[in-house]
Amino acid sequence: MAEEPGKLDISDEMIAERRGGTGKMPDDMPIWMAKSITGIDKFSKITGNVVCWILVPLILAMTYEVFARKLFLAPTIWAYDISRFLYGALFMLGAGYALSKGVHIRADFLYRNFKVKNQGLIDFVLYILFYFPGLIVFLYMTTGFLQESIMRGERGMDTTWMPYMWPIKSCLWFGIVFLLIQGVSELFKSYYAMTRGKWPGN
Repeated sequence: MAEEPGKLDISDEMIAERRGGTGKMPDDMPIWMAKSITGIDKFSKITGNVVCWILVPLILAMTYEVFARKLFLAPTIWAYDISRFLYGALFMLGAGYALSKGVHIRADFLYRNFKVKNQGLIDFVLYILFYFPGLIVFLYMTTGFLQESIMRGERGMDTTWMPYMWPIKSCLWFGIVFLLIQGVSELFKSYYAMTRGKWPGN
C-alpha cells in the first residue's frame, strides 16, 4: 500500500523508542531483574544528563577560537586539543546512555520485521557472544594504556600546547565501564523479550 503524501516513515524511531522504554516493568518479570533494569537505566540517565553539559565548554571554546582567529588574528594553541578532547569525552561517556535509549546504529532493515521473540533471541546471543567479550577485552587494553599514560606523563605531540593525555584516556575507560553496566540491563531486556514475546517497559 502506498504511503500517504506527507506521512513520515518513523519505523526506525519506533524501534529505538521501544528499545529505550524505561516505563514500569511487567508484573511477570522477576523482581530482581526488574529492579536491576530500572536501577541501571536510571544510572545511565543520570550519567547522560551530566555528560551533556560537556557541550557548554565545547561550544564556548570553539566560539572563542573563531572570534580570536577571525577578528583579532590571534588563534589559540589549545582550541584544537580542547575540541577533540571534549568531543571524545562526550561521545564515550554518553555511549551507555545512548545504548539505554536504543539510538546506536543498527541494521534494522531485516530486524524490524522479526517477531519480538526472535529479536530478543538475536540480541541476547549477540550480547553474550560479541558485546561483553569485546568490551571486556577493550577495557583490559584501555586499562594498560591509561596506566602507562599516567606513569609516563604522556603528552599530545601533534600540537605545541602538548596537553596531558591521561584525562581523555580515562574518559575512554569510564565510557567502556558505562557501556558494560548498561549492557547488563539490555541483556535482561533481551532475555525477557526472548522468553515472553514482548519488550519490557512499554
